[in-house]
Amino acid sequence: MYASCGRLKLARQVFDGMSERSVIAWSSMISGYVRCSHWQEAVGLFRKMLQIGVGFNEATLISVLTACGRLGDLELGEWIYNLMTSLVDMYAKCGRVDTARDLFDIMSTRDVVAWSAMISGYSRSNRCKEALALFRDMQNANVEPNEVTMVSVLSSCAVLGALQTGEWVHSYIKKKNLKLTINLGTTLVDFYAKCGCVDRAIEVFEKMPSKNVWTWTALIQGLASNGQGKKALRYYNLMLQENVDPNDVTFIGVLCACNHAGLVDEGRSYFVSMIRDFGIEPRIEHYGCMVDVFGRVGLIEEAYEFIKNMPIKPNAVIWRTLLASCRVYRNVEIGEEALKHVVRLEPVHSGDYILLSNLYASIGRLEDATKLRNEMKMLGIKKTRDIAISNWTVSFMSFWRR
Repeated sequence: MYASCGRLKLARQVFDGMSERSVIAWSSMISGYVRCSHWQEAVGLFRKMLQIGVGFNEATLISVLTACGRLGDLELGEWIYNLMTSLVDMYAKCGRVDTARDLFDIMSTRDVVAWSAMISGYSRSNRCKEALALFRDMQNANVEPNEVTMVSVLSSCAVLGALQTGEWVHSYIKKKNLKLTINLGTTLVDFYAKCGCVDRAIEVFEKMPSKNVWTWTALIQGLASNGQGKKALRYYNLMLQENVDPNDVTFIGVLCACNHAGLVDEGRSYFVSMIRDFGIEPRIEHYGCMVDVFGRVGLIEEAYEFIKNMPIKPNAVIWRTLLASCRVYRNVEIGEEALKHVVRLEPVHSGDYILLSNLYASIGRLEDATKLRNEMKMLGIKKTRDIAISNWTVSFMSFWRR
């Protein structure tokens, strides 16, 4: 109160008379000196604060930075600036993105490290629109991006499908003759693949001077997700020829490739190879891929037996995958069993009831279909827009399989 009113002597008397001083007390005194242009006193008190090991907060740093600027204390000013940049990076990496942004916004000047830390924080927290918006602000501030910036921006572009922005980053890399490092190159491959530009993903991949397992995995997954399963498997075999061992994520891509290409025998073989040749314990995602491999070609009974023999407890996604296949191939008995398991795990998901109801309708059991929909109403489960899309997808899958 005294400091805010400019009565610094009285404020200091109260401050000195305190038996214990919190960081708030120190910051209040320092900011009072700064407001009254007592720069030397503010810096001196901050140095004393550091000597006795008292912590500080953002308000303290802002006040002292202002005082350093007026005194020309470059050494202390740079130390505080670097500290604030480190804090932005630390908070962003710990998921405290809003706290990081508060600090970032109060920095009077920001170098590429500060911008990159903040953009990277948004990207890692899946706040991709904010990452790209901040990148545009960075461009307007005429700060040149570094590799960390470009990797984060490309990752956000991949999530959002922002092809134009990602292409700008790629052009910038070429224009500046920047080295296509493993990290940057892998992110570019992933970006183009997720945007559906498979040929450009392969082009970047082939131009990379060195690659690791994540580079190969990004391309394999990208090809598989774009419906080029056989080509994905060719690259997997090339990967083995290059003596690069796959990891668990690689095999998710490989099994998805088998899934999209309808390669059941190959899928079985790769699943066994993952365990036998590379000692990789399958995760729930691998089991889910195999259920889909069987289900897509109508091997409903084999998919069901595979689920029952899983060493880990199947989740709702796996049972739902089986239920969708039962809908396509009109297997009522296993479809009913799958629904029981799904409802037990996720009782309020309307799409599961709709799938079985449509299955009943497709084989002429209209009474059962109506009964199931009435049960939905009794349970208060409403059909959502997402479910309508899901039903359209199942219908499309049915047409595609025929």
